[in-house]
Amino acid sequence: MSKGHRKISAIDIGTTEVRAIIGEITDADQLEVVGIGRASSRGVRKGVVVNIEAAVDAIKEASEEAEMMSGLTLDAAFVNLGGVQVKGMNSRGVIAISRRTREILDEDVQRVIEQARAVSVPTDREIIDVLPQEFTVDGQDGIGNPVGFLGMRLEAAVHIVTSPITARQNVISALNRAGIMASDTVVTHLAGTESTLTPDEREYGAAIIDIGADMTNLTIVHRDAVRHTAVFPMGGNHFTNDIAVGLRTPVPEAERIKRVEGCAMAVLMGDKERLHMVEVPSVGGRQPRMLSRQILCEILQPRAEEIFSHALEEIQRAGFERQILSRVVLIGGGSMMDGIVEMAEQVLDLPARHGMPDFVGGLMGDIDSPIYATVVGTLLYGFHKQMNSKRIHSFKDSTPRQSKWWERMFARR
Repeated sequence: MSKGHRKISAIDIGTTEVRAIIGEITDADQLEVVGIGRASSRGVRKGVVVNIEAAVDAIKEASEEAEMMSGLTLDAAFVNLGGVQVKGMNSRGVIAISRRTREILDEDVQRVIEQARAVSVPTDREIIDVLPQEFTVDGQDGIGNPVGFLGMRLEAAVHIVTSPITARQNVISALNRAGIMASDTVVTHLAGTESTLTPDEREYGAAIIDIGADMTNLTIVHRDAVRHTAVFPMGGNHFTNDIAVGLRTPVPEAERIKRVEGCAMAVLMGDKERLHMVEVPSVGGRQPRMLSRQILCEILQPRAEEIFSHALEEIQRAGFERQILSRVVLIGGGSMMDGIVEMAEQVLDLPARHGMPDFVGGLMGDIDSPIYATVVGTLLYGFHKQMNSKRIHSFKDSTPRQSKWWERMFARR
């Protein structure tokens, strides 16, 4: 590593795959990817570590591959935190500015965020992140950073994310047993937005739909802040299981057929594609059968419609349908099937696209896929945090706990 270059790493512990990535911050304060590793995930179910020893083996395998590619040691990493039991809620806090000058200081921001996060949480859950949305000073809303403003009343709107206490502990424990220190945990919903959304999409409103193996994450971003999050217990494995049951074929073969021949929207196929024959292995040693791709699509399309219908219902229930003014961004391994983008546009009545990781240099050609959006976003979060650390710690009388709030806020700016 050349003089002035700083190392930064991220790990994505998914249900089907563990991905590790090592980056360098150059002298010009640019982030470049220099090492990538991946391994089949073990000991993870629905985004949650259920077998620590098996997860440790997968983390080691992925991190060692990234180390060999980069020639650097992966001894500390930012790690994403998700799962079907992750829940988000919006909250508000308000305080009075009592000093004579009426100038808002960083400790006032700390106080109002503490007020906003004072919500009732069950004893078996913990708050894993508080994402500031905006501040209001004496009725003037839409303020990103109120420090230096003059006012008598300060309000904060935040998005609070909670999860079971053991979920975060198990992820950190698996990382530590693999010989890696957890630099910080990053909510999976936030990671996806970091690497895929353009400034216009962040400002005017976008919905990020992350279709994983066992679950689908929905994140709504508007005016450069996370406004709503949700998780649905269905994903790419449900497509695979539908094929396995519908065509009576082993699950591994169903996964292969889905990846090679799958299509989520029948109208996109021409006559030749509809009649294209697919070999389907049978169970019990029986001879394989030949079925048309049309039949395969008829199995997959209802599940794709169901996933996006759940997303539409959640958007409408939360009252954000009028705030998504740009487009829907699809990430995750389950979004790779032909016809998924078109199905999203039809059900949600919004423009849609695949979310390709962006905003980093280096080995981008090797990770130019929606399946790397989360791990690259986790890396970007850590990068932004480090770039803003000097500004954060320059605030007067800033304690480590106060600095953490400023890191959370400035990491996305």
